[in-house]
Amino acid sequence: MRWRLGAGLGALCMLAGLATGAHAAPPAAPAAKRSGPVYVARIAGSINPASSDYLRKAIKQSEQEGAALLVIELDTPGGLVASTKDIIQAMLNAHVPIAVFVAPQGAWAGSAGTFITIAAHIAAMAPGSSIGAAHPVGIGGGSPGGEEGEGKGGDAASRKAENLLAAFIESIAKERDRNVEWAAKAVRESVAVTADEALRLRVIDLVAADRAELLRRIDGRELKLAGQRVALDIGSSPVKELPMPLLTRFLNVLVDPNVAVLLMMAGVLGLYIEFNQPGLLIPGIVGGVCLILALVAMQILPFSWLGLLLLAAGVGLLVAEAFVTSYGLLFVGGLACILLGGSMLFERPEVSDLNVDFWSVLVPAVVGLGGFGGLVVYAVGRSLGRPQTAGVGELLGLVGTAATELGPHGTVFVRGEYWRARATEPVPAKERVEVVAVHGLELTVRRAPPEE
Repeated sequence: MRWRLGAGLGALCMLAGLATGAHAAPPAAPAAKRSGPVYVARIAGSINPASSDYLRKAIKQSEQEGAALLVIELDTPGGLVASTKDIIQAMLNAHVPIAVFVAPQGAWAGSAGTFITIAAHIAAMAPGSSIGAAHPVGIGGGSPGGEEGEGKGGDAASRKAENLLAAFIESIAKERDRNVEWAAKAVRESVAVTADEALRLRVIDLVAADRAELLRRIDGRELKLAGQRVALDIGSSPVKELPMPLLTRFLNVLVDPNVAVLLMMAGVLGLYIEFNQPGLLIPGIVGGVCLILALVAMQILPFSWLGLLLLAAGVGLLVAEAFVTSYGLLFVGGLACILLGGSMLFERPEVSDLNVDFWSVLVPAVVGLGGFGGLVVYAVGRSLGRPQTAGVGELLGLVGTAATELGPHGTVFVRGEYWRARATEPVPAKERVEVVAVHGLELTVRRAPPEE
């Protein structure tokens, strides 16, 4: 009886086990290996339309040529919101794994760079690098949407930009399974951390000394790509650099706000010299080219009309100083307008975190412009006090030689030229004569006093 009961229980257990096995989830499929060359793109500077176009083309080329991985080596202080958005969209929809490596040591992934790093499939940093400070900067560097901004007149556009960017970076961090809370703080509180701290906070995946170590440590790593799991097989993959094209590199430099302001000042200075000394040509040509390049940059960069008007007013006051006796007041006022206008020219926190470096670029440029303007005013003042050295009046008092006998009419040689002359008294040839009057193209001369 006991034997039959035990046999029945055993049969029931077997049936239960078979039923359970029939409904158990199948084992996960192994991740597909992804092999091929490793492509490398490099961004060292601001995020702008030129660098955005370069990165998006690098992603597309990597996809088309079957790259196993695209490594973006990044060192940026920030950039335009629109350009950053374009890059993020391309990264999130890419069909090639992307690793962002904040390198070399001492590099920044500031502001826009924080978004790009978090959006990568693999985020890495070199020792000594930093990431964060993604807050849109308001006038004077204050917080446009935080406590300081609300207490000191933070505008709605800045608060809107802050909220929009915070939501944007939170969605990116959630998609890539990174620290959403820290990402929001990077925008709202402008927090920044070192590489080791970013690794501890789960903002990045690893810290690597160089590119070789990065590739070695991520070989075999599994990640999600376009809804599928892939495993990197790059142990022996060749590395191919994707250099920025020459024209793109030129535009990348041109749209730096510091370069744009310097080009504008150089253009104004060149044209000012040409207007004061017509015929020199070179200052006018160089100034015109610089001004055109500055205008091209301002077609790309989001500038402030108030800053531009202050710059124009400052230049006008500097020019007026040369024609109006103001004892230097117009000159000082012009420099103040240029300094203030330059600091506000690219102050658009809702669309960009780029601005002119006040102490390292703007102040030295304005001081240099002011110094040159002071030299011009000083030189003009000295020239007004000098005796005339050109025109008809300059001939008076010059001593020449009678080329023919003057009785009283003849020819004299004065200042390297032959002139028709009329003498106040007969003068033999080769005698020294002195110019006493000029009548059209004829000189009136007399005997020159004897040489001492």
